[in-house]
Amino acid sequence: MKEDIQFMNKGENYNKPRTGSKITVDPIRRMKDIQSISKLLSDHPRNHLLFVMGTNNGLRTGDLLKLKVGDVKGMKIGDTLAIKEGKTGKRNILVMNKSIYKSLQTYLEAMKPMDDDFLFASRKGNRSITVQCVNNMVKKWTRMINLKGNYGAHSLRKTWGYVQRTTYGVGFEILCKRFNHSSPAITMRYLGIEDKEVQNILMNEVG
Repeated sequence: MKEDIQFMNKGENYNKPRTGSKITVDPIRRMKDIQSISKLLSDHPRNHLLFVMGTNNGLRTGDLLKLKVGDVKGMKIGDTLAIKEGKTGKRNILVMNKSIYKSLQTYLEAMKPMDDDFLFASRKGNRSITVQCVNNMVKKWTRMINLKGNYGAHSLRKTWGYVQRTTYGVGFEILCKRFNHSSPAITMRYLGIEDKEVQNILMNEVG
């Protein structure tokens, strides 16, 4: 979605797609915006863990929501947890990095959940929150920091890929494997490669 907020009607949301536009969600592209949302959620351990885990692993939200506390409680930094993707049926892994570990420990200390509880438990009975709930949450978070664009649950996964590519220089072939995409071209479209980024590399001189 193009950031053409200047043409929106008064009162129209920054993070709501324009009428007639293709409904796809954006990654959170700027590190300062990621940090702003993380700070915003610092007093909400469950939501902070969801945001951190979603933007640090590249897994689908639906797969994260299936996790139980006991699945991750004993994990240390560098440990991996094998999962089966709900959408593809393929195997994948969750990796415990420093950011996730720190957020997880804060969550466990604050909430004191039982091992059999869902990690991202709903307040309505013994079940997890839904993907639609996460959609609404992400839209709320991005709106609260006045972030232009269209955002939802899938933005967390896309953010991981976008940051890996632009900040750490990870190639599309590796990201394709992580996302379980069938080709790097799909990964490029998935991460929302913008025309200006292609134009920028054409300014690189060869010889």
